[in-house]
Amino acid sequence: MATAKAIQLTRGAAQEESPHPKSGGPMLTLYSQQVSGNAYKPRLVLALLGIPFRIVDMNTYDGSTRKPDYLAKNPIGRVPLIEFEDGRFLAESNAMLIHFAEGTKYLPADKFERAKAYEWLFFEQYSHEPAIAVRISIMTAPERAHMRTPERLGPLLQSGNYALGVMETRLAKADWLAAEDYSIADMALYAYTHRAPLGGYDLSAYPGVTAWISRVAAQPGHVPIEWRP
Repeated sequence: MATAKAIQLTRGAAQEESPHPKSGGPMLTLYSQQVSGNAYKPRLVLALLGIPFRIVDMNTYDGSTRKPDYLAKNPIGRVPLIEFEDGRFLAESNAMLIHFAEGTKYLPADKFERAKAYEWLFFEQYSHEPAIAVRISIMTAPERAHMRTPERLGPLLQSGNYALGVMETRLAKADWLAAEDYSIADMALYAYTHRAPLGGYDLSAYPGVTAWISRVAAQPGHVPIEWRP
């Protein structure tokens, strides 16, 4: 059974940077799972922007996200999910990054740079997450121990290393992925990249990526995936 815990964020960017000012009224609700990199993305951007929200802990392994009451909110049956104060819902972690970053420094104002940020978001979901996130899950979740076979893990390792190599090509010559400054592209790729060793990936082979991980973690208002207020 999911349990709700009210969260009032006190860390993050100055309030005036956020298009969603704090108030004493209803707060956003984030349906989340702590170990999920996808669920970490909205927690990170909300923290950076100082947007208050409450969190409902879900567990994708115990059937919580497949129950009728949750499917009524999100037919995809996954986390994360944002419930807005007015009762609307938004799924898909990268859509959340775009929504909350709109009008802030985390979404480039330049049309081409903004498109490059989106390009990295698509890359993350199509080429990066399906390999690295899945291998992390198989290697760490007891419920997926039966999947730890060479036939399953080998291709994931190869595909994940290819994705890390694409990132390395960019980060060997630039500080950030999409533009000259930290953006939602970096948030999206950081979520699973910094935990890639849990999936058996050797990040020492990617010095540009490892230096970038340190830069992301040093951003003002940054919170780690383990963080809870």
